[in-house]
Amino acid sequence: MKFILLFALLSLTACSSPAPRASAESAGVPVGVTRSELTDYAQSLLGVPYRYGGNDPDSGFDCSGFVTHVYRHTLGIELPRSSTNMSHRGHAIGRDALRAGDLVFFNTQHHKFSHVGIYLGGNNFIHSPSSGGNVRIDGLNNSYWRRNYDGARRISD
Repeated sequence: MKFILLFALLSLTACSSPAPRASAESAGVPVGVTRSELTDYAQSLLGVPYRYGGNDPDSGFDCSGFVTHVYRHTLGIELPRSSTNMSHRGHAIGRDALRAGDLVFFNTQHHKFSHVGIYLGGNNFIHSPSSGGNVRIDGLNNSYWRRNYDGARRISD
């Protein structure tokens, strides 16, 4: 009888799971990862040098390599390698709806969506800007970025 009772008790507890962490899924981030974890990791890469074609913190990043690395590292999401192709993922959002972790796009090479960064909040974004530069934070209200802003996307899967 004790064996049956113990077996029944173990069977019931084997299917239980720990209480879920606060989820940001409704905000487009998978369960278990918060937007602040995404942006904190991105900010931990401040100062990494720009390198054309770069996608790794040890050797450097270009803009899309930086974004691809951050999303893969924090969310396990594989994004396309080019900023233009990234601009087709997720769904478009207005500038007034931006949330930390959203992708922001710019026309920096005379064609749409030629540059990408990650929105941090407070009208700031983080990106790997250009040759000779490093991963840095800039403001969307800066005249250059405001003039060249192309839009934003929220990645949810």
